[in-house]
Amino acid sequence: MSLFRGRRILTGAMTLVAAAAMTACGSKTTDDPSATGVTADVTGDTVKVGLLNSLSGTMAISEVTVRDSIMLAVDEINAAGGVLGKKIQPIGEDGASDWPTFAEKAEKLISEDRVAAVFGCWTSASRKAVKPVFEKNKALLFYPVQYEGLEQSPYIFYTGATTNQQIVPGLDYLKAQGAKSVYLVGSDYVFPRTANKIIKAYAAANGMTVLGEDYAPLGSTEFGTIVNKVKSSGADAVFNTLNGDSNVAFFKEYKSAGLTATAMPVVSVSIAEEEVKGIGTQYLEGQLTAWNYYQTTPGAANSKFVAAYKAKYGADKPTSDPMEAAYVAVHLWKAMVEKAGAFDVEKVRSASGGITFDAPEGTVTVDGTTQHIAKTARIGKVGADGLITEVWNSGKPVSPDPYLKTYPWASGLS
Repeated sequence: MSLFRGRRILTGAMTLVAAAAMTACGSKTTDDPSATGVTADVTGDTVKVGLLNSLSGTMAISEVTVRDSIMLAVDEINAAGGVLGKKIQPIGEDGASDWPTFAEKAEKLISEDRVAAVFGCWTSASRKAVKPVFEKNKALLFYPVQYEGLEQSPYIFYTGATTNQQIVPGLDYLKAQGAKSVYLVGSDYVFPRTANKIIKAYAAANGMTVLGEDYAPLGSTEFGTIVNKVKSSGADAVFNTLNGDSNVAFFKEYKSAGLTATAMPVVSVSIAEEEVKGIGTQYLEGQLTAWNYYQTTPGAANSKFVAAYKAKYGADKPTSDPMEAAYVAVHLWKAMVEKAGAFDVEKVRSASGGITFDAPEGTVTVDGTTQHIAKTARIGKVGADGLITEVWNSGKPVSPDPYLKTYPWASGLS
């Protein structure tokens, strides 16, 4: 897919979103009658929340388990009495790996189901598609996946990593290991292209050369040409921003071409434990990932989370960073609502700053200004057992900096 075509698709999605947003209903019964926008109906003994994930299509390999972890958090909260005395009623929708569908389903959850919050989306294209829907309706989205940064919305809480909590630490790690050159491979949509723009700015300021940059359509299974270009480049490492099941084809082709994690390591920012299982450990052993959480992360909170997840979904089911961030999002929303004493969106937003949670990844804290959270950065290596073991961490939670304001080399990016 060309960049022009990718932009046309996203533009079309945005046009549809704008049209859908214009059909939004007015105020509904809520705990704050003065509120504006489409607000949740909380007059009964339950409160609805939306689950918006791809259960079909190319992104299902990643998003189905995120839905599962959201349900785990809902079950835990309900078992403990719910939120402000109300049990959570989840309403699920399938985004089907299609950005206009995400926008349509977001509108339905907000305007028809009248949910108090929505948990979901994975790709930045899906988030960009639903963003104006949430902003028009003044409704809340909790987005659980690492992303490219350079964004902030009053109606989105970002519980995955922003750029300075994942991409920059990944590059710092490569630099510390002596990498002088890198090849960029990504899916053809907003996250990889924006991430690579940031990576090129970092490289220019840190004595690193970008030897190539290639994109494949989301869902592509043809990587022979790209892998040959990667191999012939002689790069010290590859930075991988492919998403979904394209990673399966890429890493199979990578191994077939004789490339190894020792000779030319790949740092991936969208491959977690669930994807390792789907791709095959034999293709990924020794490769690197940049995240904030692994199933192997030490601590009592993570031991409890892993045990609960496996008890609910199966002993062979791994946990992963996006799953954990989605699980954490539901618990953070509960804490915000209880601090606010209401489900009203503006009261919840006002109450969010400084809220902490003893998460499986370690203590996280909500930054009320950016609506991102402080997270510990971690680099991991895929083992023969399919699990990812940490080889480096930041030592403490990294404060979110979505616009990279603290990095002089990023001054022209936003």
